[in-house]
Amino acid sequence: MPPENTLFVPGSTPALLLGGAPVHADLPALDAPDGAVPACEGWSVVPRLTLCVVDGPGEAGCVVPALMAPVFGGAGSPDDMVGWCEDVERAGGAIVLSLPELPQELDWAHLLTGGVSRGGFMPALG
Repeated sequence: MPPENTLFVPGSTPALLLGGAPVHADLPALDAPDGAVPACEGWSVVPRLTLCVVDGPGEAGCVVPALMAPVFGGAGSPDDMVGWCEDVERAGGAIVLSLPELPQELDWAHLLTGGVSRGGFMPALG
């Protein structure tokens, strides 16, 4: 995936947004009106400073050149990605959302219930 089509969001429940991902149709539709994002069965995320892998069943998956990707609220330094990876490790995984294109702003209510997102919580693999 081109890094400009991704957004890493740090926090206690970190997220990775993918715009126009090749795995979009492979991921389950997401509807979490109460904010409780369901597990994305059969999928995992491998967070690393230089590459982030979203791995699914069979041949489904994608690779993001993480070091070059934007981190929400970050200054554009490698420390931003280190922080995101640490957040994923602490949380045991990340919410991975695939969208037709990245949103201009983060409206979580729309992203979790608007019918455009696919994905869910993916456990981190070491």
